[in-house]
Amino acid sequence: MSANVGSVSSIYIAAPEGDTGKSAVALGVLQMLCASTARVGVFRPIARSDSDTDYILELLLEYTTVDLDYDDCIGVTYDDVHADPEAALSDIVTKYHFVADRCDAVVIVGSDFTEITNPSELSYNARIAANLDAPVLLVLRGAGRTPDEVAQIAAVCAHELSAHHAHLGGTVVNRCDPDRLEDVTAALADRTETVWALPETPILMAPTMGELLTAINGELYSGDSDLLQREVLRIMVGGMTAEHILERLTEGVVVIVPADRTDVILALVNANAAEGFPTLAGIIMNGGLLPHPAIAQLVAGLKPSLPILTTGLGTFDTASAADRTRGRMALSAQRKIETALALMEQHVDASELLERLRLPRPSVTTPQMFEYQLVDRAREQRRHIVLPEGDDDRILRAAGRVLQRRIADLTILGDETAVRQRAAELGIDISAAKIDDPRRSAHIDTFAEEYTRLRAHKGMTVERAREIMGDISYFATMMVHLGIADGMVSGAAHTTAHTIRPSFEIIKTEPGVSTVSSIFLMCLSDRVLAYGDCAVVPDPTADQLADIAISSATTAARFGIEPRIAMLSYSTGESGSGADVDKVRTATALVRERRPDLPVEGPIQYDAAIEPSVASTKLPDSAVAGKATVFIFPDLNTGNNTYKAVQRSAGAVAVGPVLQGLNKPVNDLSRGALIQDIVNTVAITAIQAQGDAQ
Repeated sequence: MSANVGSVSSIYIAAPEGDTGKSAVALGVLQMLCASTARVGVFRPIARSDSDTDYILELLLEYTTVDLDYDDCIGVTYDDVHADPEAALSDIVTKYHFVADRCDAVVIVGSDFTEITNPSELSYNARIAANLDAPVLLVLRGAGRTPDEVAQIAAVCAHELSAHHAHLGGTVVNRCDPDRLEDVTAALADRTETVWALPETPILMAPTMGELLTAINGELYSGDSDLLQREVLRIMVGGMTAEHILERLTEGVVVIVPADRTDVILALVNANAAEGFPTLAGIIMNGGLLPHPAIAQLVAGLKPSLPILTTGLGTFDTASAADRTRGRMALSAQRKIETALALMEQHVDASELLERLRLPRPSVTTPQMFEYQLVDRAREQRRHIVLPEGDDDRILRAAGRVLQRRIADLTILGDETAVRQRAAELGIDISAAKIDDPRRSAHIDTFAEEYTRLRAHKGMTVERAREIMGDISYFATMMVHLGIADGMVSGAAHTTAHTIRPSFEIIKTEPGVSTVSSIFLMCLSDRVLAYGDCAVVPDPTADQLADIAISSATTAARFGIEPRIAMLSYSTGESGSGADVDKVRTATALVRERRPDLPVEGPIQYDAAIEPSVASTKLPDSAVAGKATVFIFPDLNTGNNTYKAVQRSAGAVAVGPVLQGLNKPVNDLSRGALIQDIVNTVAITAIQAQGDAQ
C-alpha cells in the first residue's frame, strides 16, 4: 500500500544500527527545513514505549513550526510492531497522514536500535518509508571503520532499502575520523545518491555530570548545580598519588576517588582553580564515604564551583556505570544541540539536500525562517563584534554559539584568566575569541588620545580620558570607532544609557540623520514587520519622526523587508485634527520630501495599515494601507506598549531593539535577554556592519 501525500515533502532518517548520531542529523535537517519552509513537523513511526517519554521526539518538537501535540507525532511502539507488524504499519500510515495534513514538510525519524545491528529493523524502516512515500536519508557510523568498510555497509543498506521499494535520497556517514573525511567520501564516490561525511565530535556522545549523577545513583555533595550540564569528555580512576593524577588531567575529565583520599581531593579542587591546569568536569567520591569534617570545612572554605558527587558504589562499579553512560541529545543538552547544528551547517549542503525534496518556495516568512536567514547572512561576510560584558554567563554562552556556528568573530572584554576559566567551567569553547581587559589593554593610550581629540571642545584631558577608557562601554565603542571591531553588542547587565551614551560622543550619527532611534523586528507567524521607535526617543518632534521613518525603512530593507511605511496616529487620512495628528501629518510630508522613493502613508490607524479589508474602506487608493511593513509610532509610550502587546497576545517574536542612525552599529540588549536573543543581536549587528562596509 503506497501513500501519496501530494504537496507535502518528507524525509525519512534511518540507520542500520545504534550510535550513529542519527538524532543529531535529524535536528540539523529539521533546522534546514524550518529555514526554508513555513510549516514543518516531525513524526516518530516507532517509539521506545508508551510509558517513557521519547527524548528525541521531545527535542525535535521544540524546533518544529507546527502546533502538534507529542502524542500526535508518534505512530506505534516496539511492542505493537512485534505483536503484528502489518497492523502496526497500517497504524503508522494513518497517524502520519494526520501530521502530514497539517504540514508542508515532515522530518520522519526512524526507529532506534539496541547494542547490536538488526538487519530486520532497517528492513521494516524501509517498508515504512516506502509507504509514506518519503526518500530516505541513511545515517551510517564511521567510528572504528575504514572507508572501505563504510562503503561496504552503505552498499548492503542501499540494497536492503531498494528491496523494499524505498528511495535512497542521500547518505550521511557520521562520526568519521576528522582527518579522513575526504577518504570516506572518495570510497563512496560510485554511489548514485549524494554522500556527506561528518567528523567524530566527542561532545555529542559524552554524558553530562547530571547523567553520571543518575547513573551512579549519587548525590551532589558540593559545587554549582548549573555545571551538572557540562559534558564529561573522559573518565579517570584516581588510584595513584596526587602528583601523578595531576600529571594526567585533561580538559573535561571526571576523577573517581574515595573520600578518604583527602590529598587527592584537595589537589583536584585546587588544580581546577589554578592557572595552567585543565578545567575538570567534576569529582566523584565513591564508596559511600564523606570527607573528614576538617577537610570538609577546608573544601567549603575554598568555595569550589566544581561539582563533587558522592555515591555508595565501589570503585569498579562506579567506573563501570560511568563508562556505560552515553550522552543523550535531549532538550536540556544545549551544548550538544549547538554542536550538532554547527556540524550539519558546515558539512552538509542544505540547498542540495532540500533540492532532493523539491520543496515549493514559501510565500511567507516564519520566525524560524527569519532567524536562520539572519545567521546565514551574517556568516556570508563574517564581521568582528565586541561583547563588553565578559563577566555575564549569558554573554559567554551566546559567544560560544556565535563562534561555533561561525556567525561572527568576537572580542570579549574582561580579565582574560577569569573569562576563560568561567567559560571552561561552563563547558563553553571560546578559544577563537580575543579577550581584552580595558584596564590593562595595549590600546588604552591610543584610545585615550583619540577620545581627548574628539572631546577637546569639552576640555577633555588625556589623564581623564584614560580613566574613562577603563569603562567597558567606552572602550568597546572606541574599538568600533577605530575599526578594531565592526560593531558592539551590550546591555545584558547595563542600562541602555550606559550602552549607547558613548556612541553619541564617539561614533555619532550618519550623514543626513540627526536622530538615533530603534526598531523591533516583529516576527509574526507568517511575516516580519518593523516597529519604530519603541526604545529610544520618548516624544519625537515631526522632524525626528521623519528621521525615524527613513532610518526604519533603510533598516527594514537591509533585513529583507520591502519598506511600506505607515505613520501611525489615532485617526486616518484627513478625518482627525489636533496637535498629535498634525505632528504625524507634518512628519509624513517630510518623509515624502526627503525620500520620494519611499511609499509612505499617514496619518493612519494601525488597523487600516495592516488589514486590507479595513484599508479598502478608509483609504481605498493607498499604496500602503492594508499592506504596511514599517510601522512608525507617534511616541515611545505608544510604541513600547504596542510591541509588547503584540509580542504577548499574538505570540510574535520580537527581535531588537535594533539601533539605527549611528555611523557604525551599536546595539543594546534587554537586561532580561535570553541567550538566543543575544545571538540574534550579534547576527543583526554583523549584518549592519556588512552594509556599512559596502
